[in-house]
Amino acid sequence: MLVVAGLACQEVGASIAVLLFPEVGPLGMVMLRLAFSAVVLLAIARPHLRGHGHAAWTAVVSFGLVLALMNGLFYLALERLPLGVTVTIEVLGPLVLSIIASRRASAWLWAGLAFAGVVALGGGGWDRLDLLGVLFALGAAASWAFYILASARVGAAFPKLDGLALAMTAGALVALPFGIADAGAALLRPEILGLGAAVAVLSSTLPYAFELIALRRLAASAFAILMSLAPATASLAGFVLLGQQLNLLELLGIALVIAASIGAVRAAGRHAREAVEPLG
Repeated sequence: MLVVAGLACQEVGASIAVLLFPEVGPLGMVMLRLAFSAVVLLAIARPHLRGHGHAAWTAVVSFGLVLALMNGLFYLALERLPLGVTVTIEVLGPLVLSIIASRRASAWLWAGLAFAGVVALGGGGWDRLDLLGVLFALGAAASWAFYILASARVGAAFPKLDGLALAMTAGALVALPFGIADAGAALLRPEILGLGAAVAVLSSTLPYAFELIALRRLAASAFAILMSLAPATASLAGFVLLGQQLNLLELLGIALVIAASIGAVRAAGRHAREAVEPLG
């Protein structure tokens, strides 16, 4: 329930962000989300700045750049594509990473299933989808894969939430000039700042907290499988909150990508267990 609640919060936050695009633009929304998320995380983590070497700070800055890039590409895609379609394309990043990590012939089955899902996502004609939006979503997918790798490096170098808080701050600083240029005077309006803070809490703070609590009760494999449901929750949020309709082929495409994600996660988990068992 916590994982599902976290997914729901993320997609509600994304829906509010889409509604704010006419006021602040996608890059202004990125800046607001990262800035407010950084403030909350810094207040919670209170990270120690001393005692870290050059490699650790390089990892933090790199993670911050990835955060800014991933969120920027995601919101630029959301400006042109339905929420469900954008999230479905975005999850191809961690899906490909899972397939590579499994190193099994069966991984090609999940790759083929995901490819079929992406083709179906075009609804029988990719001309229905904005090409630039698709490219932005693919860029967000690649950034998500790098996010996973960068997060692991920062997590190994910094305790608790320290690394994430510092990386979020770095990402907010990177996004600042682009956000100011995109949003302009709208950033001086209290209601815009309030909604930006709500997006940050819904899209970052609450999901991170729910995920941390859930991981204490769930196996990592079960958690990853539940996270594969993100395209479904995004499609539902887009339909309910934004009135975004999807045809049957697009819904089939989303279902195929979810199935491929679940299969790839399970295959990677089996490979990890088989690698450990001989050592036992």
